[in-house]
Amino acid sequence: MLIGKPNDIPPSEITPERDYMNRRAFMAEAGKLGLVGAVAPGLLGGGETGRGRVAPGPPGQEELTPYEDVTRYNNFYEFGTGKEDPYRNSGDFNPRPWTIEVAGHCAKPGVFDLDDFLQPHALEDRVYRLRCVEAWSMVIPWRGFPLNRVIARAEPTSAAKYVAFTTVVRPSEMPGQRSRILDWPYREGLRMDEAMHPLTLFTTGLYGRDLPNQNGAPLRLVVPWKYGFKSIKSIVRIDLVEEMPYTTWSAMAPNEYGFFANVNPEVDHPRWSQARERRIGEFRKRPTLMFNGYGNQVSPMYADLDLRRWY
Repeated sequence: MLIGKPNDIPPSEITPERDYMNRRAFMAEAGKLGLVGAVAPGLLGGGETGRGRVAPGPPGQEELTPYEDVTRYNNFYEFGTGKEDPYRNSGDFNPRPWTIEVAGHCAKPGVFDLDDFLQPHALEDRVYRLRCVEAWSMVIPWRGFPLNRVIARAEPTSAAKYVAFTTVVRPSEMPGQRSRILDWPYREGLRMDEAMHPLTLFTTGLYGRDLPNQNGAPLRLVVPWKYGFKSIKSIVRIDLVEEMPYTTWSAMAPNEYGFFANVNPEVDHPRWSQARERRIGEFRKRPTLMFNGYGNQVSPMYADLDLRRWY
């Protein structure tokens, strides 16, 4: 399924929310669209939950976080520091028109209209856990495509060791940017092998719908084995760089937020434990999984890295 203009995708080509909430219906529809093979192995395995929701991969039975919670409980400081502020304060944000600049050590830099930027990429549906550093988590059905396709399209040179990302600055539409709570614009980065990993997703939607403003419209990153602040939202610039890039939280509070930000229950935040987490919608906390449960897929990238030092 190719993306033309995201707002013009026929309804028949979008997996509806009701199908996400029923595993058999979702898998049947995904098979029609050729999406089953595109979903990362193990992410949809594990059987059905008691209420028939999708149960992604090990450790077993997991329910999707309801759409209302996914879209009303967010960290997006551009719209405020409270968890409900992004939902309340993002109504004036306009995600169209939208351009993305690709620059740095690559053969094909440029400034692209979002629709032209997305057009070569096939749409995929993936269910990922999203784990935040404040010890809460969600399970979300994302719509997007692997970031490695964008990087390959830019034709990086051998000097490109890292990928840096920048969020839009629009204080007239993003009231949180009128304060000095962060050093705007918000910036994040990945090592090249992390950016090229097939689990790293450029995301355009969730629950079969376009991304809401409060969730990072129109384009955000999802890196499921890292804490949520690495999954930068409303991206306007991508730089392929040689040195480890400046990243907002790592620069502002380096003793609390490391560059790698891999989910690690053995490394606590200075102000709270990371050993357990609360899944939104649940009362009891559960043990935090190393690499957020994606260790089999991503741990080889860090085999020679001291994860207590390089947190």
